[in-house]
Order: sequence, then C-alpha cells, then structure tokens
Amino acid sequence: MTLSNLQTRYRQILLVYFLAAVLIPFSGIVCQAQNLGGQPALNKAVQGQTAAQPEGAFLNLVNWVGNVIAPVGAALCVVMCIVAYTHGRGVTRWAVAAGGLLAISGLTRLIEFWINNGTAGVQ
Repeated sequence: MTLSNLQTRYRQILLVYFLAAVLIPFSGIVCQAQNLGGQPALNKAVQGQTAAQPEGAFLNLVNWVGNVIAPVGAALCVVMCIVAYTHGRGVTRWAVAAGGLLAISGLTRLIEFWINNGTAGVQ
C-alpha cells in the first residue's frame, strides 16, 4: 500500500471510532427500557419489565455481554498474550483485543446503567 492509501485507511478507521464514541452514549437515550413519565421508579419492580418482553430481553443481552462474554474474552486474550510472548511472537494484537473487550464491557455496563436509571429519579 502506498502512503496516501494508508493515510486514507487510518482516517476511515479514526472516523469509525469517533462516530462510535459519539453515537454510543446516545443509544441509552434511544433505547430506554420503560417510559414512566415523571414518576421515579427506584428499587421497585416495574410492570412490564420481564425477560419475555423486548426491553427485558435487551437488558439481559446487555447484561450478558457486559458481565460475562467480554470479561471472559479479555481474560482469554491475556492468556493468549502470555502464550505468544513465551513463543517469541508479537503480543500487541492480543493486548489490544483484551483492552477492547474490557472497554466493551465498560460501555455495556454504562448502557445498562442508563437503561435502569435513565431520567427516572433525576429532578
């Protein structure tokens, strides 16, 4: 690849990361699990929020990815990083993958927080 093609590719990748960083926080606003109007619902079971309905299923999916899949994947990437290091190979890709999975875990936990709390209880 020529230098200009690499620069264009880097700009495209940077644009994708920038858009993801800007649009992910807004997903909590768009994907609210419930609409309670002006009433706060803290530490209460809200009617209609079960796993059988779309909002409960979405919350379960976010919970599963944030609490199980991403951390376990990050741990496996760390193990692969150690294995690659002991065999004298590059470890950067495994370290970056582990960091990315932990970032995904943190973002999904943030989305879960927004869904659970949203604007309810904010005065």
